[in-house]
Amino acid sequence: MQEADTSRRSSESLMDKVKTNCLSMAVTFQEGLGYVKAFFIGQTKRLTAKNEQEATDAHLTETKMQVEATDEAENAKKTLHQSS
Repeated sequence: MQEADTSRRSSESLMDKVKTNCLSMAVTFQEGLGYVKAFFIGQTKRLTAKNEQEATDAHLTETKMQVEATDEAENAKKTLHQSS
């Protein structure tokens, strides 16, 4: 009887780990998409810039978007690992 309870707990624990890791991977994928989006927006703004100031603003916007993507991913992963 105890062996069945132990194996059930270990399989539930394994499933929780798999679920957490899959969700973490999805968050990492979203972070990567955020970087790609920031890159293309930054490049578009840089190419359409009429002067040096607009080009600099485009670079800062791109960097800000990348930082925001990273922060969101870190917060989501932290929440995932705290809940499991």
